[in-house]
Amino acid sequence: MPALIFDIETIPDIAGIRRLHALPDELADNEVAEFIFQQRRAANGSDFLPHYLQRVVTISCALHGPGQFRVFSLSEPDCGEGEIIQRFFDGIEKYTPQLVSWNGGGFDLPVLHYRGLIHGVKAPRYWDLGDGNYNDSREFKWNNYISRYHLRHLDLMDLLALYQPRANAPLDDLAKLMGYPGKLGMDGSAVWQAWQAGQIADIRNYCETDVVNTCLVYLRFLKMRGELEQADWARETAKVRATLARIDAPHWREFLAAWDGE
Repeated sequence: MPALIFDIETIPDIAGIRRLHALPDELADNEVAEFIFQQRRAANGSDFLPHYLQRVVTISCALHGPGQFRVFSLSEPDCGEGEIIQRFFDGIEKYTPQLVSWNGGGFDLPVLHYRGLIHGVKAPRYWDLGDGNYNDSREFKWNNYISRYHLRHLDLMDLLALYQPRANAPLDDLAKLMGYPGKLGMDGSAVWQAWQAGQIADIRNYCETDVVNTCLVYLRFLKMRGELEQADWARETAKVRATLARIDAPHWREFLAAWDGE
C-alpha cells in the first residue's frame, strides 16, 4: 500500500465570517479577520479559529511507495478550495493509500471534513467503515481512515505521544533533533500575513517542505517499527534526497542545504 503523506495550509474564511456575523461589505478582508481574531482572544485567549472557519488554500503531498517518491501540491491559484479538496479525496478514491500526517487527526482532516461538506465534496472510499460498495469493503470495518486507532490513517504525532496530548511534540523540533531541516522561513502562524502579501507560492513551498519533514520522520518510524532494515531505510532516505535534488527550485535547495548527514 503506498503512503500519501499530507499537510494543509489554511487562512481565515473571510466570506464565511462575513456571512455568520452579518458584517458590512465596506470592511476590508484584514479587518474582517481582525474582528474574528479579537472575538476568539476575548473568548479563550487565543486567536486560533475553529476548524470550520479555516479555508484551505494548499494541500501538499508526498507519495511514497516501492520504487517511488514524489512531492506535489493542490493549491490556489491553480484551483479553488472545493476543487483542491475534491482532488485530494479523488486520489484516495483511486489509489486507497495509507494516509500519513502530523496532527492530521486533530487539525487537517477535521478541516477537510467541514470544508468538503460546505463545498459538496464526494469521498465514499474515505468514509468507508466496512459497509461500502467495494469488493474489499469489509476490511474497512477493522482498518479504516476514520478510527483513531487504525493505521490506514497514521497520525504520527498522536501515535508517538500514545494518544496523550500532553506528550505531543512539535514536528519542527523533532525533525531538527533527527538532523532534518524542520521549518524554513515560515510557520503556520505566518500564512495569513503571507497570503495578504500575495505570497501564495511561498505558502505552497512552505507546505511542501513540511510534508517532506513528515515523510522523513515517517521513514524513521518505519525503521523503529522494524518495517525497514538499516539498508532499506538508508536507500529510501537517499531516494528522497535525490528526488529533491533533481527539482530546480529554491526551497528545495535551501532544504537540502539544511539537511545534516544521512
